[in-house]
Amino acid sequence: MTAHETIPTDRFAHLNLFVAGYGYHESSWKVSTVEHPGMLDLDHFVDIARIAERGVIDSLFFADSPGVAEFRPRFMAQSGFDPIDLLAALAPVTQHIGLAATASTTYSTPWDLARRFATLDHLSRGRAGWNIVTTGSPYAAANFPVQVHPDHADRYGIAEEFVEVVLKVWDAWEDDAVVASRTTGIWADATSLHAPHHRGEHFSVAGFLPIARSPQGHPVLAQAGSSPAGVALAGRFADLVFTPQSTMNDGITFRRRIRDIAAANGRSPDSIRTLPGLSFVLGSTEAEAEAAWQRLEAASSEEFRLLNLLHIAGVHADTTGEFDPDGPFPYHVFEKSTSTTFGAAVCAAARADGLTFRQAAARFATLPGGLHFTGTPEGLADLIESWWRAGGADGFTLQPLRLPADLTLFADHVVPILQHRGVVQGGYSPGTLRDKLQLPRPPSPYA
Repeated sequence: MTAHETIPTDRFAHLNLFVAGYGYHESSWKVSTVEHPGMLDLDHFVDIARIAERGVIDSLFFADSPGVAEFRPRFMAQSGFDPIDLLAALAPVTQHIGLAATASTTYSTPWDLARRFATLDHLSRGRAGWNIVTTGSPYAAANFPVQVHPDHADRYGIAEEFVEVVLKVWDAWEDDAVVASRTTGIWADATSLHAPHHRGEHFSVAGFLPIARSPQGHPVLAQAGSSPAGVALAGRFADLVFTPQSTMNDGITFRRRIRDIAAANGRSPDSIRTLPGLSFVLGSTEAEAEAAWQRLEAASSEEFRLLNLLHIAGVHADTTGEFDPDGPFPYHVFEKSTSTTFGAAVCAAARADGLTFRQAAARFATLPGGLHFTGTPEGLADLIESWWRAGGADGFTLQPLRLPADLTLFADHVVPILQHRGVVQGGYSPGTLRDKLQLPRPPSPYA
């Protein structure tokens, strides 16, 4: 590792919480302490957000997809509320934690999305974040006028222009445009408003927003694609990169790559943070944690995992009848999947280890492609510290398998260890989410 790739001594590891209903494991609802595990309500998410703030976690994050695979409600608890609306409801009951949501560039429009995230940034006093995704799942297409799911290259071409337009819309108001002068009767200086008048290959957007530039200038931008096109998009625009990395060496390599691409785009390598996914089950002893993991696994469904492997790869299928679970692996299906990086990873593992479809589903369909830990708080703290100090990550996207159980254990037992070691912050610093992440506020291009 070169000297410029080590973590600066004045920086902390950053923690982003992935909130997934009852937890990140598909069986989490089955082992939950909730007596009747029906639809989750706002109180559940308020509790999660408050526990996360108790643990001085930088941000919480809701994934989203504009299409639902028909098989999933049979097996998984569904809590796919509109994430931006849900975060707006959490803003007044939290004080510090960042509020980030996924929104698709394939199945949204730039001006509307720019307004929704700018609204969240204003309402939360500068705590909003947008996870930019192109949506790999073909299930979404039939819910929108497009009807046909664009291929990988087209989705990323659309995404490039989409983000460009959103930034133009956010920047249309200069920071000091609002003068609110009762003496002159002028509320906003018209010379400080710059309508985008964008006319491109995919989008035409004319006007500025009916609200001033938001507290962060731009809400924090995150990106989660790991394909070459996804990494290029992240290097150009992202402040945070969510990524599945299963080994420390992979993390180090990926972080170097992202920083190099950021630099190639004229950005400081220190202006981008990689936060690999980290799923976990905790217990006060190794045996207790292992028992919790085994309980989750015992409650799982093989039928779900076979279907879910196809789903994660972007294959539109509600039945596995055409595939023999114990026959030759269906490489032809995964090599044409819309999620190219994941499909390639599954094919490579199947070839290397001679996996059947059933064996690949058992390995990949529950915790796809990332880092998992089962054990004690001390062990998890060791893992986080070792990756961070080695430059394998700027922090982690936490994926507790049981909510709120594993989050509570993390906040009350892992965080104090990391604080004592100087790995994470002892308390929230003032300011916006960008301030807490030690990221610069984008200047107005018209300043």
